This record gives sequence, C-alpha cells and structure tokens, in this order.
Amino acid sequence: MSKNKTSGHKGAYGYQKKVEREGRSCVRYKCGLLNTIQEVLRHRPGWMEVKDEGEWDFNWCDVGWLRENFDHSYMEEHVRICHFRNHYELTRKNLMVKNLKRYRKNLEREAGRIEATKCDFFPRTFELPSEYHLFVEEFKRSPGSTWIMKPVARSQGKGIFLFRKLKDIMDWKKDGTRSEDQKNETQVESYVAQRYIENPYLISGRKFDLRVYVLVTSYIPLKAWLYRDGFARFSSTRFSLSSIDDQYVHLTNVAVQKTAPDYDPEKGCKWQMQQLRRYLTAKHGTDRVQTLFKDMDNIFVRSLQSVQKVIINDKHCFELYGYDILLDQELKPWLIEVNASPSLTASSQEDYEMKCRLLEDTLHIVDMEGRLTGREKRIGGFDLMWNGGTVFKEDVNLETMGSSCFTTNTHLGCVNDREEQLRQLLKPFPSQKRI
Repeated sequence: MSKNKTSGHKGAYGYQKKVEREGRSCVRYKCGLLNTIQEVLRHRPGWMEVKDEGEWDFNWCDVGWLRENFDHSYMEEHVRICHFRNHYELTRKNLMVKNLKRYRKNLEREAGRIEATKCDFFPRTFELPSEYHLFVEEFKRSPGSTWIMKPVARSQGKGIFLFRKLKDIMDWKKDGTRSEDQKNETQVESYVAQRYIENPYLISGRKFDLRVYVLVTSYIPLKAWLYRDGFARFSSTRFSLSSIDDQYVHLTNVAVQKTAPDYDPEKGCKWQMQQLRRYLTAKHGTDRVQTLFKDMDNIFVRSLQSVQKVIINDKHCFELYGYDILLDQELKPWLIEVNASPSLTASSQEDYEMKCRLLEDTLHIVDMEGRLTGREKRIGGFDLMWNGGTVFKEDVNLETMGSSCFTTNTHLGCVNDREEQLRQLLKPFPSQKRI
C-alpha cells in the first residue's frame, strides 16, 4: 500500500506476512490514464480500482503525478509504480544524447575506438541554445545538409521543423534563450538540432519508423525485456527532400499523420512488426535481416547502459519504454528517441488488441500476484534480453559459446504464440477474495 510519509506503519508487517502466505488475492490499483491500460486493469482478475486518496498496491501514473508525488509517498515492500524517479535521463531528447555521448566516450577510453563505434547509432545532435556555437561549426562543415529541430520535452511531433539555412533558426535563437533561474526541467524549453537522416529506407516511396517496446524492471542489476510485437508507422505522403516544410512527408507520428487530408482511419498507417520482418526478409534475405535486428538489440542494451549509473534505481519502479527507430537505405538502424509514456491509445482494432496483449504481459512480469519464480526467460510476448549480462536462448549448448549458433534471447518481429506460452507458464490466478 502507498501512504503519505507522515502515515504510520501500523499493521503493515502483518499484512505483508499474510500476503506472502496466501498470495495477493486482491490488488488495489490506481490509474491516471483513460485509455487501453485502464481497460486492461479493470479486467484483471482480483484487481480493484481505488479512487482519490485510497491506499494502493499498484499505480499506473503519468509523469506529472510522479513528479509531484513520488518523493512524498511512503511505499510498502510490495508496491509497484510504472516509472523510475528520473526516467527523463533517457526519455528527454537532450539528456538521452548527453548520456549516450558520455557513455561512448567512456567506452572509447576503457575498451578502445572499435568498441565505441558500436554506439554510433544516433544522429549528430546538439542542444540549443547551450551548444549553439558548436552546432554552427558543424553546420558549416556540411553546407546544404538538412537538419531537424525538436523541442526536448514535447511529444507527438509538436514544435518540430526541418531547416537547411542558419537564418531559419535565428528567430528561434533570439526567443530560445533562458535566464539561469529558469533552467529547471519544468520551465526551460530547450531544443535539439539533429542531422536529418536524408536517406531513409522507403516502402512504396514512403518513410516509416519503428515503435519497439522494452520493459525494464531493474537498473541495478540491469534487467530488460524486449516485446516481440511492435509496429512500423508510415507517413501518408511519398518521401521527398524537396519539400522539407511538409510534416506529412517527414514526421511519422500517428498524431501528425491522422490529420492528413487523405488519412484513412480504417486502413491507418501502421504495419505490425511481423509483417515488416517478413517483407524485409523476402527482399534482403534472412542473414541481412538478422543482422539488422541484432543491431537494434545493441541499441536497446547500450542506451539502457548509458543511463544505468544515473537512473535512481528503486525496487518499487518499472518502466515500459517506447523506442523509436529509423532505418536508412543501408538497413542501418538509428535511435531517434525513447518515450517514457508511449501512446496506449489505439488507432485501430488491431492496434488495440496488440496494446492489450503488451500491457497484460507487462502486468504478468511485474507479477503483483506472486505467480512467477523469477527465473523465467519468456513471459507471454516478452523475452528476457538482458539480466546483468546477455541472455541467450534456452536451446543453446554452452560448449558453443562464441560460435555463430550462440544466439541472444530476442525475437522482435517473430511469431508470438503468447497464449500457449502463458498457459504453460502461469498458475491460475489466486482465488478472488479480499485481504
């Protein structure tokens, strides 16, 4: 249960012991969102919603609630909440790049330049206004290239624009500076200027990016799960660099695309990850596509490692990240950003069903009911990707370590036979009685 810090501990020990003996047959949850997660929580056997100031065991909150309440809440041992306290170290665009740059620099110093090149998966990026002069130097080295400006703390494509001339951002620079006393995370609106990927991989002439889900249940040690499902988000307009002002060409966010004049809500603008993997395999062959997906695994793990020492690890916290990945014509994946609150609002029936499965499996892993052993490598659509080190597939002979058949336990875009797997894995829900 969660209480205000001034609340006493009376009865907590007895409650906890009773839970350990009998399993948690009633989970009290609080939810600050009104989309798919609310539906999933309502239908979970033995879970009961609490309102207002009621005591809760599980909280799916937005980041605003977290910022205002986390430091003032006392939490019992079993309580879980869906964000880490300073999640923004990875999910704010400027801080993500700052942490990745520092990580790459440390890697080069400790392991050499070749190892550090494994971190070359994010475009050249500068924070403005603080790195404006560094940006101008880089800009002048490659005249005529396209850059993209993004506000660091906004989402859904808001405030983004492309440019090729310095004068295009001079007005922004005049308005974009802030005094020192305003430089905190809620007031300052910094931007990042990023080299635009001018050669994106196109399907039917259209640009797309990938939304991939990674669940982190601990940073010390790092424990991360990769979801098999995900999707590609397509622009509704054919790609061209001649029209850099057309957001329907360059921004794949669903929030942007659904406002396009020719957007079809029935058809949508998404492919499921399995469909994309099949398409790429048919066109480029199995080996090349396996290399691509292995390169994406590298992005997920190294980006998490880059913030491992700065994230405030807390046993009460977990985080479901939405990674945005862009492919270029060489099938090289680029990390565009990581979202702390990936959209859980469905854009179609297929999207709704996928997000329900994703959230149900997230709750299975968080395991408020105490049905798991803690040694599982797969739970529903999630595969354990990292657990203090690389996790390998079950059917691998240890004698083959280092050989080509020693493969990691990741299956992004592969068959997701989750229902059968869950039937074999999970004990029935505890009897629905209240504690």
